[in-house]
Amino acid sequence: MLETLKPTPPDRILEVLNLFRADPRTDKLDLGIGVYKDAAGRTPVMRAVKAAEAKLLREQDSKAYVGILGDPEFVAAMAELALGDAVPRDRLSGGQTPGGTGAIRLLLELVQRAAPGATVWISDPTWPNHPAIAGYLGIPTRSYRYLDAATGGVDFAGMMRDLVEAKPGDVLLLHGCCHNPTGANLSPEEWREVTDFLLAKGVVPLVDLAYQGFGDGLEADVAGLRQMAAAVPELLLATSCSKNFGVYRDRVGAAFVLSASPQAAEVTKSNVGSLGRLNYSFPPDHGAKVVSLILGDRELRADWMAELEAMRSGMLEIRQGLADALRRATNSDRFDFVAAHRGMFSRLGLSPEQVARLRDEHGIYMVGDSRVNIAALKADRLETVAQAIVSVSS
Repeated sequence: MLETLKPTPPDRILEVLNLFRADPRTDKLDLGIGVYKDAAGRTPVMRAVKAAEAKLLREQDSKAYVGILGDPEFVAAMAELALGDAVPRDRLSGGQTPGGTGAIRLLLELVQRAAPGATVWISDPTWPNHPAIAGYLGIPTRSYRYLDAATGGVDFAGMMRDLVEAKPGDVLLLHGCCHNPTGANLSPEEWREVTDFLLAKGVVPLVDLAYQGFGDGLEADVAGLRQMAAAVPELLLATSCSKNFGVYRDRVGAAFVLSASPQAAEVTKSNVGSLGRLNYSFPPDHGAKVVSLILGDRELRADWMAELEAMRSGMLEIRQGLADALRRATNSDRFDFVAAHRGMFSRLGLSPEQVARLRDEHGIYMVGDSRVNIAALKADRLETVAQAIVSVSS
């Protein structure tokens, strides 16, 4: 049987990581892998996470299964964090998932079960797992323009022209904030225009919220999502704690579904539970319990928010510093968009050949589409990186 298997295509991000590890140069720089790094180049365990884990170790007295939908306190806390009071809770159903990826997978399977003929519209570019999961499930997908290569911003006019072809019952996949891989976000006015489009067309939004708190702040990052959720009859939401709580390996996420009525929400809740049961039976508890302890404790929550804000402001400083260094190196505003982007990533607009030259000639590693992890840059390397980018792109 197994001899029929064929090799799978390599993951382009892991491929960059393997090349980086094999490089003997001591001044090499990894800007590819999508994890937060501090000024020392480490991905630290946040203070509040350490404190919550210590509390959990002292007080937890069982490792029995949690429910199929996970820890209710965690699910409620994540709903409050993302949606605030934007939607009535009796129209919202949710379940804990193994990370944000687990939430995306579950929600796409829910789409497949509820509307087998629906097309999922995905931004071009997007996080590679979006089309990969949909394709594996056999869900039809279409792409819509997103990045304006000339400005580094959102090609909103092109996006809306493409979406004209969406049909009622189709699904529009949006990044809640800190678009991956571009770093270019919809403005508040554009969120409102997309909401009007959804209502007019009968299209259902699926929002991937993986970076809340990494862009303009915990509340500002979900302002567009909340106004949309308050207006539409149905909405799908995938959330992740990997980045803003730093619990990558603990796989902490949640999937939420806003239904048109409380009665529909009860039916949806049972389907969310059954899909989780078929995929992983019960979700992992440790990281989710840590997050719920933090969000439910005033002191821990305040400390988490303070450290998250320091991470966010540090990334903004690096963004501005890189944009300034590139302005000096190019004597132009060509890369000013880097400062306007938000989150961990920006896409620099370099060709695969130029990215390869950065790797070979300068030991600077990034994904082939020139997505750069801003959080992996150090302040003392900005001028060097800027000069290297100019040397391969001029």
